[in-house]
Amino acid sequence: MSTQNYLTPEEITDYTIQAGVKKTKLTALNMFILGILAGAFIAFAAEGSNMAAYNLFAKPETYGLGKVLAGAIFGTGLMLVLVAGGELFTGNTMIIAGILDKKVTLKGMLKNWFFVYLGNFVGSVFIAYMMNHSGLFSCSSGLLGGMTIKIAAYKTGLTFSQAFYLGIMCNWLVCLAVWMCYGAKDMTGKLLAVFFPIWLFITSGFEHSVANMYYVPAGIMAKTTKAYTDSAITLGVTPEKLAHLNWGTFLIHNLVPVTLGNIVGGGIFVGGVYWFVYRGNKKIAVKQRAA
Repeated sequence: MSTQNYLTPEEITDYTIQAGVKKTKLTALNMFILGILAGAFIAFAAEGSNMAAYNLFAKPETYGLGKVLAGAIFGTGLMLVLVAGGELFTGNTMIIAGILDKKVTLKGMLKNWFFVYLGNFVGSVFIAYMMNHSGLFSCSSGLLGGMTIKIAAYKTGLTFSQAFYLGIMCNWLVCLAVWMCYGAKDMTGKLLAVFFPIWLFITSGFEHSVANMYYVPAGIMAKTTKAYTDSAITLGVTPEKLAHLNWGTFLIHNLVPVTLGNIVGGGIFVGGVYWFVYRGNKKIAVKQRAA
């Protein structure tokens, strides 16, 4: 290992592979519990960023500024996952590097993904439930509740291909944040490594499957309160879009394509590409010399 205060990309590749090995050796119960924590942490980041920026989101001329502000806050969620401890599905897509290196089995990776994803869902929806019952959505005469519905309606209104590509770009950046965090040897370095890529992904408007486990269920729950739906309508959400916002459209139009995109973005474009550059090419060269 290098003596400098960070790992090189090649060293991060080795670290990521070993991290994947450790993740697949967790018990199913621990995967699930740590998944709940990570889902809650990401949901806290989602509701906090909405709270900070909802007034800016409501006006076209300040929408971009609202995304910048939301992005500056959202990184806290991933910081909590990586530093306090949690298992996040999107980051765990990089376990694919361990598969390619033959250090992890496909069964082990899929087991991790299943229990972590399930835990992420439970944790995220739990925070959405508590937010809906906390009264906070009534901020600014229900404007926060209306904006929560509008965000959810937008997400369930995406086409499959839109959600898929937005999911790729999102987790490309999210896994780069995790990747660089792995490479930092001190707390300050880890936090800064997370902050900027996450700020970029939220400002850009990309789609994160676990964050959406808060955003969309929160909107579905908020839709049951008339004051919030009235506010959503004033924000431009049509009755048709309100009717389209439900658990079925969440699954089909958002969660499935975004999850698939997240797997490609993190598993292939980060874990897979760096494995090929720093490990795969070496193995090919060894085989060629042996032949």
